[in-house]
Parts: sequence; structure tokens; C-alpha cells
Amino acid sequence: MLNKYVEKIENARVYDVAIKTPLDKMPRLSRRLNNAVWLKREDLQPIFSFKLRGAYNRMSYLSEAERAQGVVTASAGNHAQGVALAAKKMGISALIVMPKTTPSIKVESVQNLGAEIALHGNSYDDACRYALDIAKEQGRTFIHPYDDAEVIAGQGTIAMEILQQYRNPIDAIFIPVGGGGLIAGMAAYIKAKRPEIKVIGVEPEDAACLKAALQAGERVELEQVGLFADGTAVRQIGEEPFRIARETVDEVITVTSDELCAGIMDIFDDTRSIAEPSGALAVAGVKKYIEEHNSSNKTFVVIDSGANINFDRLRHVAERAELGERREVLFAVTIAETPGSFQQFCQLLAEYSITEFNYRYADSGDAHVFVGLQLSDGDKARKTLFDNLTNAGYSWVNFSDNEMAKLHIRHMVGGHAPQVEDERLYRFEFPERPGALLRFLTRMGERWNISLFHYRNHGAAYGRVLVGVQVVAGEQEEFQRFLDVLGYVYWDETSNLAYNLFLK
Repeated sequence: MLNKYVEKIENARVYDVAIKTPLDKMPRLSRRLNNAVWLKREDLQPIFSFKLRGAYNRMSYLSEAERAQGVVTASAGNHAQGVALAAKKMGISALIVMPKTTPSIKVESVQNLGAEIALHGNSYDDACRYALDIAKEQGRTFIHPYDDAEVIAGQGTIAMEILQQYRNPIDAIFIPVGGGGLIAGMAAYIKAKRPEIKVIGVEPEDAACLKAALQAGERVELEQVGLFADGTAVRQIGEEPFRIARETVDEVITVTSDELCAGIMDIFDDTRSIAEPSGALAVAGVKKYIEEHNSSNKTFVVIDSGANINFDRLRHVAERAELGERREVLFAVTIAETPGSFQQFCQLLAEYSITEFNYRYADSGDAHVFVGLQLSDGDKARKTLFDNLTNAGYSWVNFSDNEMAKLHIRHMVGGHAPQVEDERLYRFEFPERPGALLRFLTRMGERWNISLFHYRNHGAAYGRVLVGVQVVAGEQEEFQRFLDVLGYVYWDETSNLAYNLFLK
């Protein structure tokens, strides 16, 4: 099986459109981690992503009759641009079906390459079903983003280049995983040529479809996936990629969104380029691997798979990178509401750089302060800080891993509302498109009173909303049915300590 893919990879025609990207050492990160980390720069491709390799290789196998009919695909970004560029190069018609939630920068990029675009549905699955219907109706060839042998072979050329560019021993290669086309192609080639090299997949913690499949021994469909790393937000690993991966992948690591933001910062520090969240998966993964295995003096290769990120998402990345690097801590502390207590607490923090400080008078008893501090020594400094607070008699709560506190509370600390009764708190994600927020508000307010509302736009394809709703005890079942019909991803945050300390 591997030899079949080696032949396909070595004969792939990707270089009609793709470039042989550099393999550059990351000097700052390597020094910090005490390991040699080499970055494969797929962000330098003409479409700023590796995806054109597989798309063009698959389309190079089209017959004359198939070329005359044209192609169709479904994608929210990088694969769409790959198909569009390949079609332009070949002079054939391409129709790209994109979800209505696709950011305008990606829609415009595909349009600029001359492809026809159809916006349909709110997710990749909606767009894919529509694209398959079009393929049947119009006789177009559907170009799958990852579950296709020629697409897999095209992506596998990255591994071929790495082994040509670096002849010395490599301990492991870290590869981002979405639908699995990239890791399948690369792993097939690596294990056939250099089986001693470990192949390690890296997935977002909230979209780990390969890890779930390997643990179950079969492909499974995730109930929901996080959307921050939109390039790898796939519910189920591809059939052919899974067949290859289960034989060739040594390990799968999952990383958080904050760790991805830190990875984006690491790539920027070493290259002055900005990766998209999925593009930084491998960097986040190698850092976690080194920490967990206490590795030193090893050689690792990581793939920067893409740089298609909306500029306005960078504020969110910058906000969370220090948390992902464990160089910032968010916490709440309780102090006495008496003269001098505030100054006394601040003196305890004199040696720290403060990144966040929120306080509002609530009552004459205790006061709750929301604090962010910069740390120079990660977990060790964090422990010292909290030990000092405890020894000084303060009650504190660490919110560094509390998603609601990081997304919402830090931006809205403003006091309690004791007059609001029967309030329940929910955190939502919903598709971001014109009118979506108004529709969401209208539906929430049709039956129950909205007592709290906070929305922040992060330049992503989905909105994040924190909502307080007054629901009396006898209406809980009815409200639950409403949530089910609404169909948005949500979390019940009523018992979240951050809410109880600062807003309830």
C-alpha cells in the first residue's frame, strides 16, 4: 500500500502550480525548547496554503471530457482557492460551493482566481451536499478536499521535499490534521522511506476526529467541532486517510485554542509571518510533545500549513497568546471592602506587570477583583503567586482556563444585579452572517426576558454570545425545548464561578 503511494507522490504534477517551499530552522523557538525545530513553509505557496498541491494533482488526471464539463467542490477556504487556481491554470470551469458563513476575504480570493461561487448553507456539510447535487445535475467532477487518492498523493509531496531538504536524522515530523489528506500522504511517504521517523498528528482539542477514530478503531463522527481552527474543523476523518493513518501515524496530540494562539506568536517571532490557527497546529503540538516527553537535543520538523487569516482575528490571537504560552494568569481575588484594603492588595502585586484589572463596588462586605498578570516563568511563577495570595489570607480563583471568563467576563465586569430573579446564563456560538445577531436576539426575546447580553466579534465565521435569561422553575423544560429547536451550540454557565462572583 505504501509503495503505491510513493510512486504516486514521486510522479505527482504539483509543480505546475506549487513551489518547493523552504524548510527553515526556527532559531528562537529552538533555543527556548532546547531542541532543533524546522518549519516547512507551506504558507508561502501562491494561495498561502498547501491545499493547491492535492487539488491540482487530482485535476491533472481529468480526461478531456471531464475537463469540458468542469469541476465542482465544497470548501470554506484553502481547498477552494486550490481548486480555483488549478482550474485557471488548466483553463477549465470551476464552481466552488461555500457556506454563507465564509469570511469575505476568502470569497474574494476565490473570485479573484476566476472561479464561480455559490453560497449555500451554514456549514461545510451543507455546502458539500449541495456541491454533490450539482455534480450529478451538471456532470461536473467533484474534487474532494481530502478523501481522494490523488489529493492525498499531492499533499504527500511535502514529505518528499522535507526528506530531500534535510538528510540528517529527524526524530519526528508534526502534521496538522483536519480531514486527514495531508497526514495520510506525508505519513505514507515517510514510513516507506524513513520508517524510523515518528509521524505525529496534531488536532484542535475541540475537533479531534482522527484521535477519536484511532481510539475507537473505526471512523466516528464528532457531535460538534470548534471553529477557531476553521481549516481543520472536520467532524469525521476521511475513509482513505484513516486507512493509511491507522498504519502509519505514531501519535496524535491535541492542543487548545490558547495554545494555537501561542503557536501563531512563535511563528511570527521567528519568521515575521502570521499563520492561520490551523497553520500553527504543528508548532503548538511540538511544544506540548517536548514538555510531556522532556525531550532535549532532538530534531523536529513542523508544518506551517497556511496563512489565510482575517486581519481582524488578530486581536483575539494577541489577547490569548500569552495565556497559551502560560505567561499570563487571570484570576479573581476577594478583598475586604474597607479603606486601605485595595492599596494593600495592590502592594502584593508590585513586582508583576498587570495586564487586566477590573473592579466595581457591589456591597459593603467583600469586594471581588478580576486581575490579569504577566508571568516570566510560567507554571512555577503561577504557583508562587497563588501561594503568596493564600499566605496573605486572600481567597482567590484561577480563571486562566475558564472559557467564559476569558471570552466575556474580563470585558464586562460591572457589578451585580440582585434585583434580577430566576436568571440563567448561557454561552452560545452561532453562524455569523448578516442578520444573524438580530435573529438570535429576536428569538431569545420572544418568550423570555433577556437580562444580560454580551457579544464580541472576533472576525471569525461564528458569533460568541453570553446571554442571561429569566426562566422561572416551572418553565425549565419548555426553555430546554426552545434551546433544542434553536439549534445553536451552547453551554449552560449558570453555575460558573466567574458569573457568581462578578455578575449575578
